[in-house]
Amino acid sequence: MKTKSFLFFISLLFAGIFLIAYSLNVSGEDTSYTLLAPSDTLSEANILVYDSKVIITLDGARWASYTNTKSMLPVLDEGSHGIEIVPKSIEDIHIGDIVAYETKYNRIPIVHRVIAIKKDSLGTYFVLKGDNNQKADGEKVRFSQIKYKLVAVIY
Repeated sequence: MKTKSFLFFISLLFAGIFLIAYSLNVSGEDTSYTLLAPSDTLSEANILVYDSKVIITLDGARWASYTNTKSMLPVLDEGSHGIEIVPKSIEDIHIGDIVAYETKYNRIPIVHRVIAIKKDSLGTYFVLKGDNNQKADGEKVRFSQIKYKLVAVIY
C-alpha cells in the first residue's frame, strides 16, 4: 500500500514539474497573450445606416473574402466577407488588429490577429496568431509584409 501511495505521489510531483515548466516555457518566450479586440478605425460618423442600405465612407477600402482554413474561427471563415484598408504606417497597426500578411512560405496572404508588437535589431515586428491556433505564427512579421488591415466583417 505504501509503495502505491509513494508512486502516486512521485507521479503527481513529476506532473506538477512538467506543468510548471510548460507554463514558464523553457525557451523563455512569453506565449501567454491576452486576446484583445481590434483598434477602432472607423468612427460612427463614417457609418450611415438606413432602412435599405448602409454607407461606409472610408478612403482606400477594399472588399475581401476568406478561405476556410479554420485558423480564425469563429471570427472568419469562408462565408465571411470583410472590408480592408492598406495601412500607411506602423502606427496604424495595434495589438488586437486582424491583418493580412505575405510570407515567403505561402503565396496566399495569411489573415491573423496581432498579439504582440516587439523590437529587435532590425526594428519593429509583429507577432501574429490565428484565433483558433494553439501557437503564434513562427515568423517575425515586418510592416512591409502587412498588406491589409481588416476594419469590418460582414456575415
